Amino acid sequence: MPIQSLGYLGVRSDRTDDWKQFASKVLAMQLADHGGRQLSFRMDDLVQRLVISDEPGETLAFIGWELSQKSDLQDYAARLDNAGHKVGQGSRELADRRFVEDLIVFHDPAGNRIELVWNPQKAEDPFTPGRPIDGFKTGPLGMGHAVLHVPDATALLPFYRDVLGFAVSDYGLKPVPLYFFHVNGRHHSFAIVGSGNSGFHHFMVEYHNLDDVGQGYDLACQEEDGVAYTLGRHTNDYMTSFYANSPSGFFVENGWGGRVIDPATWEPHETKCGPSFWGHDRLYLSESGREPFVDMRLKAAEDGLRAPPVVDCPWLYETRGRG
Repeated sequence: MPIQSLGYLGVRSDRTDDWKQFASKVLAMQLADHGGRQLSFRMDDLVQRLVISDEPGETLAFIGWELSQKSDLQDYAARLDNAGHKVGQGSRELADRRFVEDLIVFHDPAGNRIELVWNPQKAEDPFTPGRPIDGFKTGPLGMGHAVLHVPDATALLPFYRDVLGFAVSDYGLKPVPLYFFHVNGRHHSFAIVGSGNSGFHHFMVEYHNLDDVGQGYDLACQEEDGVAYTLGRHTNDYMTSFYANSPSGFFVENGWGGRVIDPATWEPHETKCGPSFWGHDRLYLSESGREPFVDMRLKAAEDGLRAPPVVDCPWLYETRGRG
């Protein structure tokens, strides 16, 4: 696929002091730069993965997707233009701020800013996490995944699937429409939630060590309303995770053990068993709002649903192979 991974995310927020603490301590990112009116954070050998711009809004500012080769920039520009979407060439100044060699900029039909980039810059210094961890699972799989609230998920499906070329991993229609997309072996790098709203739902970062998730969970639990979803395991990507409330009000999923698929053979399908095998109790919802999710988890337990055996779980299979 020409779009090969989620490169970076930008967030509008005037709560930069809170973000500095949250991103470096709970998420364990490295504070790379705090000059001017923004913060930037590292997760690996790239110069930046998360940018917090000091401006009001408390939501997504932009999503950066990394391309396979430079010629893809013009190919996508032509494809978007033919589909009726206005495309802008990123300036040299913008490319320098994003630490990439080149980029194009446009908006999806719901108004979300998207940047397609080529050749992100690597840092000269090794990555130093904000708290002791074994690192993030990035590399060819990208930063993690991003999930957006949208007014109508079905209406946005053709844009991401047909114009940008994202491949549908799976989808669920109840209790709200959810579409998950992959651009590499990570089960999903992007998803849309047809909640009827607009804005950022959450982004996910994946750790190499489950204990790094657990220790982040302990840190989040020390804050009032620090946890949005309790620890749990998802049914589609097998991720064990919790969701923290970010300083901007949306969520950040802290995960481990995510499913790696083969994009060449994967078949999209509808899921009906609910989002989680267990856990992920949505503490931010009212009791009535949580009830449908609880019912689905209890039904999953009654039916004996669980992740597949070791051989189908790369994270565990690889660990045992190294033992």
